[in-house]
Amino acid sequence: MGLVISATKNWEFFTSFSQTHAGRVRPYNEDAILDITDQGVWVVADGMGGHSAGDIASQMVVDGVKQYVDVAGDGLNIDGLKSTLIDVNRQIINYSNKHHEGKMMGSTAVVLHIRDGYYHCLWVGDSRIYLMRSQCLRRKTRDHSQVMDMVEQGLIAESEAEDHPLSNVITRAIGVSEELRVDQVSGQLLPDDQFLLCSDGLTKELGDSDLAKCLQAASVSDIGLALMHSALVKGASDNVSCILVKIGLDDSKQLQSIKCDDTVPVFYNRR
Repeated sequence: MGLVISATKNWEFFTSFSQTHAGRVRPYNEDAILDITDQGVWVVADGMGGHSAGDIASQMVVDGVKQYVDVAGDGLNIDGLKSTLIDVNRQIINYSNKHHEGKMMGSTAVVLHIRDGYYHCLWVGDSRIYLMRSQCLRRKTRDHSQVMDMVEQGLIAESEAEDHPLSNVITRAIGVSEELRVDQVSGQLLPDDQFLLCSDGLTKELGDSDLAKCLQAASVSDIGLALMHSALVKGASDNVSCILVKIGLDDSKQLQSIKCDDTVPVFYNRR
C-alpha cells in the first residue's frame, strides 16, 4: 500500500494511492501494480496462466514500463508507453516458449499517463480505468471481452454483461498473440479529476454505483481503503488491485470550468 503526493516538472500535482491483494480465495496474487507518481505514470496488470506464469507475465508488464520510464527521462510520452507494451508482448511470448513449453501466459494492462494538462489511457484486456469528474463516474476503457462484443452486437444488454457466464472470457491480452493492438483514449485534465485503475477482481465485486459511492470519500487513501475493504467483505474471489490518482492544479494555470465531458456516465451521483 502506498500514498504518494508529488508534482511534475510541469504544472500538475498528484496524490495517489495504490494497493494489491491476493483476495480471500486464491493462494497467490497474479496482479501487479506500478505507481510512478513523479513521472505521471500508473499501471495495473492482471496476469493469467496460473502461478509462476500469470504472476510473471504481469510483473514483466510493470517491469517493462518502469524500465522505459527510467530510460526515457524527459522524452517520456504515450507513444513510447504503447511501444513498450508491444515489446513486452514479444518478451512474454519468448519467455513462454523458453520456460513453459509455449503454454498460455499473459496479462491484461491499463496504463494512465498524465502530462502537460492531458490524460492518456492505454489498455489491453478487461482491467479498467474510470474517471470521476463533477460527481459523474465514467468508464474510460472498453473491456476486450466476449460479453462486450455481444453487447455491441445487440445480443445482450450491457446490464447483463457483468453476471453473464462468459464474463471472464477476454479477447485480447499481452503475451497471447504475436500481434498486439493497444487501445488509447486521451482528454484534457480538469481540477479535482480522480482516476481509478483496477483489475477485474475489484469490478467483479463492486458495481459502478458502489465505486461511485466510495469515490466520494475525502482523500485518495480513504477511497482506496474503502474499495479494497468492500471487495474483501464481499468475498474477493479473485486478486484485487486498485490505484487512485487525484489531480490538483497550480493556481497559475487557468482551465475551463469543471464540467462533465461527452462520455456517457456509468453513474451520476446527485447530491
